[in-house]
Amino acid sequence: MGRLFVINLEGNIYRCKHCETHLALFDDIISKSFHCRHGKAYLFDKVVNITVGEKEERMMITGMHTVVDIFCVGCGAIVGWKYEAAHEKTQKYKEGKFILERFKLVGPDGSNYFASLEAQVGGSDPDDA
Repeated sequence: MGRLFVINLEGNIYRCKHCETHLALFDDIISKSFHCRHGKAYLFDKVVNITVGEKEERMMITGMHTVVDIFCVGCGAIVGWKYEAAHEKTQKYKEGKFILERFKLVGPDGSNYFASLEAQVGGSDPDDA
């Protein structure tokens, strides 16, 4: 295995809940109105310190998307996914963007978020979809 280089961010940082590896900056959030199976999820323009899984087609509330799961490089925990392709024209804005599941993160203020008991089971998409 190669040498692991971890990027340390400065500012208001979202970190992995399990190992506190830096994942994203608050300023890189595009939307907080997404949901996943476990509750809230945030759409980010960029994230760091991740590896990606295999591409797969996933049916979500707003239609079919090609996605890859993303994993924390510090502990290997799945922290969300990346949109590789959107099949619906109205969803193309998601391509190349990242979803981080809020319950898998420690917020910039050190807060933890717990999975919602009313979480959806169909994948992530905005509330207003």
